[in-house]
Amino acid sequence: MEEIILEARNLYFSYELSDKHSLQGLNVKVKKGEKVAFMGANGSGKSTFFLCCNGIYQPQKGEIYFKGEKIGYSKKELLALRSHVGIVFQDPDNQLFSASVKQEISFGILNLGVDKITAEKEVQAVMERLEIMPFQDRPVHALSGGQKKLVSIADILIMHPDIILLDEPVASLDPKHTSLVYRIIDQMTEQGITVIMATHDVDYAYAWADEVVLMHEGVALCQGKPEDIFRNKELLRKTNLEEPTVLRLYDRLCEKGMLKREGNIPKTLDELEHLI
Repeated sequence: MEEIILEARNLYFSYELSDKHSLQGLNVKVKKGEKVAFMGANGSGKSTFFLCCNGIYQPQKGEIYFKGEKIGYSKKELLALRSHVGIVFQDPDNQLFSASVKQEISFGILNLGVDKITAEKEVQAVMERLEIMPFQDRPVHALSGGQKKLVSIADILIMHPDIILLDEPVASLDPKHTSLVYRIIDQMTEQGITVIMATHDVDYAYAWADEVVLMHEGVALCQGKPEDIFRNKELLRKTNLEEPTVLRLYDRLCEKGMLKREGNIPKTLDELEHLI
């Protein structure tokens, strides 16, 4: 039986001065080592849920379980949680605060009580891995958007987390940094890290994710394999999402008799091309 590493049970959360819940009885389970895409319209509750998973927000009702244990909200419990469950914000400026890149990446691991020599080695390793070394001494506020995103990911990787929550990780990035971030995400999953991502990119989610969760008005409408979720056109319309390009092309080619509906359905355009 696959281990459930993260579970939300009947979560409710509303922001101050709001008479509407951002989460309205959310229930979801995430298996260890999986790649899970959370999708839905803006305001559906994806970011709020991520902030609850990391303990930044405390739900007014319901519980979150990490490795089968209900998370607590004391200072000690939150510090322990955040050493295992890291979040990368959509806007890096909400996450970065240190005077230099190197200081920024060092903060978390030193805060865990790791000695300075070990921390220095860890910081050097993660900066080399993410190609951050050339600007390690720059002020974080002087970086480009793509560079800030890499530093915000390094902030979390240095902690060796079990789970990484990525909120729209390539939003506003140029193609070069988008490719680099996606490559780093692939490396995370190869290491066994559970990666949970909020994204609007149906093509990427269809090809990448092990499971997809469709969010709508604070609840999970459905959770399942991408090939099942993205075939449900009614649910896609309800969540303002479109069918992945490769699925639409595959169906049209089958309708025209150019392909037969047999075997595995392609997940990428390259896979589709090989079938033609």
